[in-house]
Amino acid sequence: MATARAARKSKPQGLPIGYARVSTDDQNLTLQLDALKKDGCTRVFTDKAGGARLDRPGLNDALSHLRAGDTLVVWKLDRLGRSVKGLVDLVNTLESREVDFRCLTDGIDTRTPAGRFFFHIMASLAEMERELIVERTRAGLAAARMLGRIGGRKRRMTDNKIKAARRLLTGGTPPRDVAENLGVSVPTLYRWLPASART
Repeated sequence: MATARAARKSKPQGLPIGYARVSTDDQNLTLQLDALKKDGCTRVFTDKAGGARLDRPGLNDALSHLRAGDTLVVWKLDRLGRSVKGLVDLVNTLESREVDFRCLTDGIDTRTPAGRFFFHIMASLAEMERELIVERTRAGLAAARMLGRIGGRKRRMTDNKIKAARRLLTGGTPPRDVAENLGVSVPTLYRWLPASART
């Protein structure tokens, strides 16, 4: 514990780097930019993109400019992303680089014990969310198997299509025409109807 405190004390004092985002071009960044500048951010990076998008050049630029001792500052948590797991992963990455995180409207500041505690809680919730998703997926697959269904993509060749294909092929219709009529490729046709099954 003392070692961790000493490490935090020895961390260099850096700059607050701001990040602001709106989802569409019609929305305005002014409110966020004013709040970030008032908080002391001399550099602010921006994006006009949905929170679920991974290709956010402004966020990538902000992350590349952060150095040990700096603080990434946002107006609200949802400006960074929409999932708890994504936020926790990002803050953990920042922590590994000795970069702090602050959210103005939500009162989160990882430079403080309360802020770090909050993110430990978020990390626990994210882990629980992952475990619940896995559990629900397994339960759903088990229930589907009991009903005779299996996972994976829907079959392209139904029983009726296989019967129709066999009739057409034995009647002399070229395989390419049969496949086209059934809406499948020739390799798919051959996979479901090997040579021994076409007669």
